[in-house]
Amino acid sequence: MKRVRIGGGQGFWGDSPDGAIHLVKEGDIQYLGCDYLAELTLSIMQRQKLKNPKDGYAKDFIKLMETIAEECKEKNIRVISNAGGMNIVEAVNQLSNVIKKQNIKNYKIGYVLGDDIKDRLPELMKEGLEFRNIDTGHKIDEIMDRIVNVNVYYGHEPLKECIERGADTVIVGRCTDSALFLAPLAYEFKWQKNDYDKLARGIMAGHMLECGGQVTGGNYDFDWRAVHDMDNLGYPIVEMTDDSFYITKTEKSGGLVTEESCKEQILYEVHDPSNYMTPDVVVDLSRVELEEVGKDKVEIKNIRGRASSDKYKLSVGYHAGFKVVTHLAFAWPDAYEKAQYAADIIMKKMKRKNLKVEDMRIDYIGLNSLHLGLADTSLEVVNNLNEVVLRIAIRTLEKEEAYKIVPEIAPLQLNGPPGASFFGGRARIQEVIALWPTFIPKDAVKLTSHIREVE
Repeated sequence: MKRVRIGGGQGFWGDSPDGAIHLVKEGDIQYLGCDYLAELTLSIMQRQKLKNPKDGYAKDFIKLMETIAEECKEKNIRVISNAGGMNIVEAVNQLSNVIKKQNIKNYKIGYVLGDDIKDRLPELMKEGLEFRNIDTGHKIDEIMDRIVNVNVYYGHEPLKECIERGADTVIVGRCTDSALFLAPLAYEFKWQKNDYDKLARGIMAGHMLECGGQVTGGNYDFDWRAVHDMDNLGYPIVEMTDDSFYITKTEKSGGLVTEESCKEQILYEVHDPSNYMTPDVVVDLSRVELEEVGKDKVEIKNIRGRASSDKYKLSVGYHAGFKVVTHLAFAWPDAYEKAQYAADIIMKKMKRKNLKVEDMRIDYIGLNSLHLGLADTSLEVVNNLNEVVLRIAIRTLEKEEAYKIVPEIAPLQLNGPPGASFFGGRARIQEVIALWPTFIPKDAVKLTSHIREVE
């Protein structure tokens, strides 16, 4: 029976390359998927590209390929990544340079264009599309002059076309994370558009791999002390046949693959297990079954699928003002009380300055910044805090408003309650990019697959 093994080599832009390198060397894989993108990532990349037309992609990926490209070609491991971000063609150019420099012959780079539709937005709106915000119902008109990027979350089909045309590496932009992994599976097993249950298994395979080491013991909440050799954490491998689906890792790596680690990843970012929507298929994992069939090997069964909608999700990043985040640390005794008093001083000064804010947060790190209202703030706990960090964050529409708080933090070392420690340098004003989630009809999107041959 045909068996396909795919490695999940990257969980986000900035993840360690060690997992991917190890998978290539020891994973016995045919494909390596590397996920670099998130909504904010695209906006960051777009701002980079506006400053420099040759930026706007994940340069980490090119560095990774410098290390693994030759071995991947020798072992016939195909690499699929969304590292193209907002500048897919330049990422292809840079990978081409790597291939030429290493003298790797007969190399094909596939890439997909068409997910960046910012320039088409006015035309599509003239055709009657309103791009209403999924959460608020507002029309996109109100942020038109502040839009940074507009990207379509598309599915596996154009990636699959690149693989069919012989691509050794496929570089794309904002496809869904799972499409990076569904594409090779659909190609290898010749799944059709109406093979909903099989496509759903492929989607969940991608879902299990897309966060890198999270499913192999990283961020493991069930029993983190049971994770061995986390400094050498193995990244996950999906082993798939036409009717079975396993999660595993290499023997020569740390971490673990258990029923519990897989359950945690299955539920990650899934709001409705019976209705997990993707552009390829709607997945029903409400009756999913997991079974540990061996050491670090879990079988996942009973995943169902049904037809997807006629729309793509559209990720719109827009300028939403400016933020300032400040920190002051306070030491025992009375650390929490001192921090509260310092926050009160700042708020009184901001009131005198008539600060206009859209959002404000005051957190006490070490007490309740993570658990909020669930945190134990009894006198017994509060009186025994060794230290607490006061964190104040504001968001304003105007940069001048944000600046009002900047000069008021550092002076509290001398002019506030005792024991304050100012760190991190003077607070900086940063631009805030917010997400405008909306939909676009699939037939309004024009995706194209390409192949560049590097001799």
